[in-house]
Amino acid sequence: MTKKKGVIGILTGGGDVPGLNPAIRAVTIRALREGYEVIGIRRGWAGLVDLIRDKKADNSHCFMQLTEEIVNRAGRTGGTFLHTSRTNPPRIRKENVPPHLREKYSDERNDLTEEVLKNLEFLGIDYMIPIGGDDTLSYGVRLYQEGFKVVAIPKTMDNDVPGTDYCIGFSTCVTRTISLTNNLRTIGGSHERIMVLEVFGRYAGFTAMLPTMAGAANRCVIPEWKFNIDQLTELLIHDRNRNPSHYSIVLVSEGAMFEGGEMIFADRSTDAFGHAKLGGIGDLVSSEIQNRSAQFNDGVPINIINQKLGYMVRGGDPDAIDSVVPMAFGNLALDLILKNIHGRLVVLKNGRYDNVPLSVVSGTKKMVNVPEFYNTERYRPKYETFEMKPLFIMTSEG
Repeated sequence: MTKKKGVIGILTGGGDVPGLNPAIRAVTIRALREGYEVIGIRRGWAGLVDLIRDKKADNSHCFMQLTEEIVNRAGRTGGTFLHTSRTNPPRIRKENVPPHLREKYSDERNDLTEEVLKNLEFLGIDYMIPIGGDDTLSYGVRLYQEGFKVVAIPKTMDNDVPGTDYCIGFSTCVTRTISLTNNLRTIGGSHERIMVLEVFGRYAGFTAMLPTMAGAANRCVIPEWKFNIDQLTELLIHDRNRNPSHYSIVLVSEGAMFEGGEMIFADRSTDAFGHAKLGGIGDLVSSEIQNRSAQFNDGVPINIINQKLGYMVRGGDPDAIDSVVPMAFGNLALDLILKNIHGRLVVLKNGRYDNVPLSVVSGTKKMVNVPEFYNTERYRPKYETFEMKPLFIMTSEG
């Protein structure tokens, strides 16, 4: 009998994107063939917080044994069959502490890292491969600092994990945004309206920039540059009047801000990482453009189509890039584990696969390089100097 090399744990955290299941599949198949056992942690870091260290306990909601049959079935689909959460183990609210730990942890915020490490030991896990954005991966940094072996895979439709040109989910997000925007054109043209489409992007405007660059919209406003609503209105009316079908389109990042204003929040609640829920910037931009439209259109107001693309861009099956890149990332992670290298983030840089120190995810921010890529007068991408740029043009490093 072949001796087992070790046990690898894998989880997905934060928002779901197409490409997570292909990544889980890639890690699992390669790991099993190399002689490892693979345990899928359910619901992100929550699975390692809620687990009960008792062989007789039912922990099926916290983890599952992964096989080729399981991952092959899910590997071509979107979402994550391991499920996900935004659980942040160092800051567990009192009401979210698992019942079996409430006598020990009773503060308003509790650091359950000690329990996570004990639960990893209980499961016999030697290596962890978290797949997520900078929030999920920041806890991977913490585990690595505690001495645990971690190799991470970047995922986020916003494409804003530092250190990598590409994050799983971004290509499908751009593809969906272009497709959905094109579907709405028939309505915009039929009614001769201005279309305001809100897209994801809390701190980084890549999900608005790339579809606009691809021709899906006339203009875009992004978190990295506060916009003037009068200027935006005038530009969109100019675009509409030049268009034979008499409509124009602006993509609005959810984190975009008016000049003199701040982010628009849906309510005062925050997630486990302290992020307030965004919502409403598209509504506000639509209202303000409609109110101002007459003064830039010979006194005649223009009606607005206001649509939040939201979860539509993260649903469904992954596109080609989000099927291939996760496969490569998963195998890169296994290459590092086989070499006993850890504390690394697998990345795609300048068209080549590589790895960088995991600490990069908590040490820097990845945002649109405004001077290089965004025309702040015209509210759209700069269509120049693409030579030697990566596939998706824009990185924070330029």
